[in-house]
Amino acid sequence: MLRRSLRFLGLMLVGSLLSWAIASCSGGNPDANTNQTATASGSAKLTLVSYAVTQSAYEKIIPLFTKQWQNKTGQTVTFDQSYGGSGSQTRAVIDGLEADIVALALALDTKKIETAGLIKAGWEQELPNESILHKSVAALVTRDDNIKINQWSDLANDSVQVITANPKTSGGARWNFLALWGAITQAGGTPQEAEQFVEKVLKNAPVLPKDARESSDVFYKQGQGNVLINYENEVILAKQKGEGTPYFVPTDYNISIDNPVAVVDANVDKHGTREVAEAFAQFLFTPEAQREFAQVGFRPVDETVAKEFSAQYPTVKNLFTVKDLGGWDKIQQQFFDDGAGFDKIMNKIGK
Repeated sequence: MLRRSLRFLGLMLVGSLLSWAIASCSGGNPDANTNQTATASGSAKLTLVSYAVTQSAYEKIIPLFTKQWQNKTGQTVTFDQSYGGSGSQTRAVIDGLEADIVALALALDTKKIETAGLIKAGWEQELPNESILHKSVAALVTRDDNIKINQWSDLANDSVQVITANPKTSGGARWNFLALWGAITQAGGTPQEAEQFVEKVLKNAPVLPKDARESSDVFYKQGQGNVLINYENEVILAKQKGEGTPYFVPTDYNISIDNPVAVVDANVDKHGTREVAEAFAQFLFTPEAQREFAQVGFRPVDETVAKEFSAQYPTVKNLFTVKDLGGWDKIQQQFFDDGAGFDKIMNKIGK
């Protein structure tokens, strides 16, 4: 009996030692095994979520990156891509669209994903240029040459009907609102004067579409309004496609429309794609990628590429930024929260 008991205990001890050795070799981390298997497979998949007007650029940039990455690492990378309004894309990611990278129209949308716990705080410092990938400015598109727009103040004329999206439903339309507001305050006007100016512009607006894409449809396809507030990159791209209409870029004062990119930390860690996702985000700041953004009308943040395309962009004498207006947190509270500045203007003009 005693010998049988000792033999049994010995077998148990050997089994325990073998289990410990196996666990030590594997790192004791099942996720590590999963990631090693994914890397060993020689392939990876990334999901890019961006806003609609960037698609033309990414269709050229992604093949450049995948070729370079395969040459460097031997790994094949494929992309799932999703394009749409920046606000709706933001909501989709928060609601479960598992983006590895988000490239949205404004930092406020990216911050919403941060607030939802999917992106770590401080993402702005993870990439060059405070993660601002490319830029644009506001442009005023006129239906024909009979509409003369030479400065922002012309939009307050009773003969002008402006089409702009609703900034409560469209992230991109917030740039339009801030361009109108800053055109007054950055030139030395008071907040009261800026409010009066915005009131006049919005009062003459026949409709406030829900997003920038619908604004373009209302203006071009439905024939409403005679001036469309748009982005310079969109009108440049339309002109390249032979769809251009007369437009004017205000150069006395204009807003720098800064578009950020970020890695979605929760998702890349879940997918085991952090390394390749961060490499792609970094690649977007290279001259090769920046040149593709410039080709479709964006103002590149790479100085060398910006010089190459300088003839494409009129020089703005006074280019103000979100920081000049107090930053996104202040802007949200001042203008776009329920009952804030925009709602008060709309109630005052009866819309």
